Amino acid sequence: MQPTTAPSPSPTVTPAPTPTPSPTAGQTGEYQLTGFSVGNTGGGSIAETDSQYIKVYNATDLAVALKKGSGYKVVEIMNDLDLGWNEIPAAAKVSPFASHNSALTHPVLLNTGVSKITVDGFTDLTIFSANGATIKHAAFTFKRSSNVIIRNLEFDELWEWDEATKGDYDKNDWDYITIEESSKFWIDHCTFHKAYDGLVDVKKGSNGVTISWSSFLSDDRSAGSWVTQQINAMEANQSAYPMYAFLRSSAVGLSKDDIIAVAASQKKGHLVGSTELASDNAALEVTLHHNYYQDQQDRMPRLRAGNVHAYNIVMDSAGAWSARALITAAMESAISGNGYHFGITSNGAISTENGAVLVEKSVIIDVYYPLRNNQKDASNAVYTGKIAAIDTIYSMDGTTFRGNSDTVGSPLSPVPAAIQPFSWNGFTTLPYSYTADDPATLKARLIAANGAGSGKLSWAKVNWLQTS
Repeated sequence: MQPTTAPSPSPTVTPAPTPTPSPTAGQTGEYQLTGFSVGNTGGGSIAETDSQYIKVYNATDLAVALKKGSGYKVVEIMNDLDLGWNEIPAAAKVSPFASHNSALTHPVLLNTGVSKITVDGFTDLTIFSANGATIKHAAFTFKRSSNVIIRNLEFDELWEWDEATKGDYDKNDWDYITIEESSKFWIDHCTFHKAYDGLVDVKKGSNGVTISWSSFLSDDRSAGSWVTQQINAMEANQSAYPMYAFLRSSAVGLSKDDIIAVAASQKKGHLVGSTELASDNAALEVTLHHNYYQDQQDRMPRLRAGNVHAYNIVMDSAGAWSARALITAAMESAISGNGYHFGITSNGAISTENGAVLVEKSVIIDVYYPLRNNQKDASNAVYTGKIAAIDTIYSMDGTTFRGNSDTVGSPLSPVPAAIQPFSWNGFTTLPYSYTADDPATLKARLIAANGAGSGKLSWAKVNWLQTS
């Protein structure tokens, strides 16, 4: 939970200069590959009749396609896939599939189980769907791989209520995609729904990553939504769920609908660098562009060392910020006093441990701390990162500002540590060209019928295999 007073200005070591964007080059297509993943070829534009092209219709096909050393370059997902450990056939229960942490509370996941799919040692690989297929009940970890492209896929149903760690969400380690010890990854036109842990994490020195034109969505709170199914199950059997029962009791007084509203948002977005002060964090490189983040509470992104460039992204947390008001100070005190964690965090982009994060021509809506530069000890510069915003629209409680983080009095000024002058780590100018759009029309563009996310573009299949 965040305080209700406005954050006080941070002390300044040296005024952070406004970073200069790289010059843009003439580009012929707004969806072509740019960012740190430039040069990534994926599996290439090969014919469907090529022996290195495989069409996947079920879990068994996917196990064959992604087995280490399979030799496949293009994996086309032909239809929706339900990949929970209890719902896949015995033939699929082989490497790269493994059983993941067992579900404990969600009525669907208790039946389906969750699978972990480890994709190890692939070079030149494209995984895509021509129709925006949905993958459920599975977490993917990519290790020691390069030149990988993932496009036009939707990921769903990987969250459950956390009684085990009292709402701290520190047990299941369910992320839709984790990238480790890898280089040149492009995730494009994908949709990610609410998950137990993170959505897309980049770890162990992975570099050359671009995540573009993707949507990261909260639960829609409808009668049959994933969160509503979970809350309904607990409402019918409160004695089996002590934390939920406490929230519903007179000690707190939240209604079932209140709990759904607060639980609908996503706790964590992108963790870039998982280990504190790890030497390989310096190699981390991620570009985020044209992504829509709906009601994400934190980590858009959260960087340890390395470099992240976020341009033309929208952090739209209006729903989460509104739900936060449902928990009064007295409720918050009662919840924390019993060791429970239930509320709304409100952080945007975060840079720590000398990381460099530039937020450019973006939109930030109802995020209390839009830019943070330290998550551990504001008095210790070792844990402080470099972070800046340029030409970004920030709206909070109906008040709108457009400008830079280093403007005097800017609400985008980083907190809570002394501001470090912005500079990239390892280079002075971004090593790629890009075209940034005017943020004034950005949200409308990203939520449009042909905007960010999977299943939005209807075009020739071959386009998904090309980078330009």
